[in-house]
Amino acid sequence: MSAEYGLARGSGWVALLEARLAERIPGWKVVNASISGETSSGGAARIAGLLERHRPAAVIVELGGNDALRGLDLNATRTNLERIVAASKAAGARVLLLGMQVPPNYGRAYTDAFAALFDEVSRSQQVPLVPFFLDGIAEDMSMFQPDRIHPNDAAQPRLLENVWPALESLLG
Repeated sequence: MSAEYGLARGSGWVALLEARLAERIPGWKVVNASISGETSSGGAARIAGLLERHRPAAVIVELGGNDALRGLDLNATRTNLERIVAASKAAGARVLLLGMQVPPNYGRAYTDAFAALFDEVSRSQQVPLVPFFLDGIAEDMSMFQPDRIHPNDAAQPRLLENVWPALESLLG
């Protein structure tokens, strides 16, 4: 979602976030380290280098959706997210975790366990959580690209609104 898949560069919610920060809380630089299609294991493998290169004061973790779409082991996803959050905190960054959900066609047990793992990581790592990043979007197919997975241009402001209250509080 954050890598601007299928969107014009600079038009996604991260670009909107950068503009809002400049207006409301000046002095923040935004680095979008997203890679389209990345899983939590890819993020866990890259986090140390990203933290060293950018030395962020805050990190927004938006990973796990591709894990679920591929039916990957949820324990591995949880472990990867915990590693990313723990490394970010150890580097001195404040962390915001963005939760995801999958459609019910994955089966009730997998769907519920996937949604719960974000709350578990948030509690175990003591970081704030946006419970469902796609809140207000997921149930409206007009907010998605033809692949029915990636939010379209019209959804980007809503994604920012889903993140902003928790992020503003974290940066406050």
